[in-house]
Amino acid sequence: MPDTKYVLAIDQGTTSSRAIVFDHGGQIVATGQKEHEQIFPRAGWVEHDPEEIWTNVREVVGLALTRANLTHRDIAAVGITNQRETAVVWDRTTGKPVYNAIVWQDTRTAKIAEELGALGGGAERYKDRVGLPLATYFSGPKVKWILDNVDGARAKAESGDLAFGNTDAWVLWNMTGGVDGGVHVTDVTNASRTMLMNLDTLSWNEEIAGDMGIPVSMLPEIRSSSEVYGSGREGGLLPGVPISGILGDQQAATFGQACFEVGHAKNTYGTGNFMLLNTGTSPIPSKNGLLTTLCYKIGDAPAVYALEGSIAVTGSLVQWLRDNLGIISSAPEIEELAKTVEDNGGAYFVPAFSGLFAPYWRSDARGALVGLTRYVNKGHIARAALEATAFQTREVLDAMNADSGVDLTELKVDGGMVQDETLMQFQADILGVPVIRPKVAETTALGAAYAAGIAVGYWSGEQDVIDNWAEDKRWSPALESGERDRQYRLWKKAVTKTFDWVDDDVS
Repeated sequence: MPDTKYVLAIDQGTTSSRAIVFDHGGQIVATGQKEHEQIFPRAGWVEHDPEEIWTNVREVVGLALTRANLTHRDIAAVGITNQRETAVVWDRTTGKPVYNAIVWQDTRTAKIAEELGALGGGAERYKDRVGLPLATYFSGPKVKWILDNVDGARAKAESGDLAFGNTDAWVLWNMTGGVDGGVHVTDVTNASRTMLMNLDTLSWNEEIAGDMGIPVSMLPEIRSSSEVYGSGREGGLLPGVPISGILGDQQAATFGQACFEVGHAKNTYGTGNFMLLNTGTSPIPSKNGLLTTLCYKIGDAPAVYALEGSIAVTGSLVQWLRDNLGIISSAPEIEELAKTVEDNGGAYFVPAFSGLFAPYWRSDARGALVGLTRYVNKGHIARAALEATAFQTREVLDAMNADSGVDLTELKVDGGMVQDETLMQFQADILGVPVIRPKVAETTALGAAYAAGIAVGYWSGEQDVIDNWAEDKRWSPALESGERDRQYRLWKKAVTKTFDWVDDDVS
């Protein structure tokens, strides 16, 4: 395939949709990006409008192609990466969603998770089969909520008229024609986040779907992360172009960071933080609060698994300081404000806005800012907010070391917050290992591009990804070990102050 062709990645994220054109060297040629509305109908509920997302996807594809001065004829393949666990249910006959997308951060399904656990086994009821605890995070209970609460939805689902997918499946279905022959497919990484897929057979578990009252007819076909699923619809911006890669956003970043060997790990700093450790072709059950998940599957090759530590609130804490408190007017200002002080002034900020994810899985927790004295100012609060991201990452890394039996010696990082050098230095300090940023920080979109390009022969395989990866900057630990231990001890104490906040009469 000629090097003059390019690969397009669509990154349908939590706060925005992006399209990025990559060349054969894995370099960015052009980008289009557009934010979508964050809808908060009540405390703990988070929604997106799927139709707004689809409109924005088309717009950003047009922007990226225009800025690169390209047409669909220059695109060898399209890859899709997406916010995982965000559930869309739509009508196959009209193409319309029956309800807004319920976002991964949403906590409305807490009662559903409790009721399912009460059937036997508690939070661990399905974990040996699907690798996940019963928690509000995952897609399956969200689908049950929609079927239980939207008028007429269950009857339509049982008659075969409704389709479900994470946002990858929604975008793919629309891109390939929607009501006019749209392909209803997801990949193994997204399917592994629903709580409905068997880890060993990579197929839907009909018993669990039955427990949740979800007709199997709603579920997309599960395919590998790198194969041709369909082509761009006639009349669209990418007619006839193969759509040939799908990876959930964190798995896409792992792929883009070339974490192909057992023991390789990366951490993505976005709305939340997500650390993945490649564990090879066998799933490893976690005893320390991590998730067992799919890492990727290339065509007919064996599936590769990962351990994952999911942190709900990191970058979105900075957004909260900007939008809700007005302490800063733009996200990059957080670092400047944090640099006005030497340390956190004794303040610790635990952002359990939607409960705590790994390694605690406490949906009863809520955010807390502790250790306050009259001395503390907004600089200390800014620093405490940044440090919260690093401390939460340390907790996940400790769990990963315990589960895998191998201590990580370095951490590859990516995502929006890795431009914050103050945070990256503190991250290295509190972990006690080097932190490494790649030259192309958009590793999520890049991973989806690689998966799509490999499927059509644009890249030959994983070795091309390894060859294209390059280090940009490295931070080494500089904090004395006694001080590291003291700060981490105080953080762990702060976390305990968030537990048991939500009573039955607190919504």
